[in-house]
Amino acid sequence: MRYKGPLPKRFTDRFNAWMVGLRSSPRWGRRVSGRLTVVTYTGRRSGRTFSTPVAYQRAADVVTIAVAMPERKLWWRNFTGEGWPISLDLDGSGRTGHAVADVDGKGRVTISVRLDHPPAASSR
Repeated sequence: MRYKGPLPKRFTDRFNAWMVGLRSSPRWGRRVSGRLTVVTYTGRRSGRTFSTPVAYQRAADVVTIAVAMPERKLWWRNFTGEGWPISLDLDGSGRTGHAVADVDGKGRVTISVRLDHPPAASSR
């Protein structure tokens, strides 16, 4: 029988650190930063702040995150129902938005993030 629970924390911590390092590396950073971002959010129940790297697609002010192996991950559950605030590192700057998780009939999870409008540049 195969293990179906959450992934071991030691494994996910190492993998996430490797992905963040890859994203910030001089050699690979530009190639992966258009598909990989770091999301930061506050847990609904714990009130703690978490950050995790995720793959994404962007169309204008909407970012879509397909959660791989959602049955083994818990973080996306913060965005069920009415959704929850989130911040993302896009194009080298932090952006905030509202994320809502959708679970389809096959158990696949997609998170849609509607980005807040960035503050207008001040003219001097």
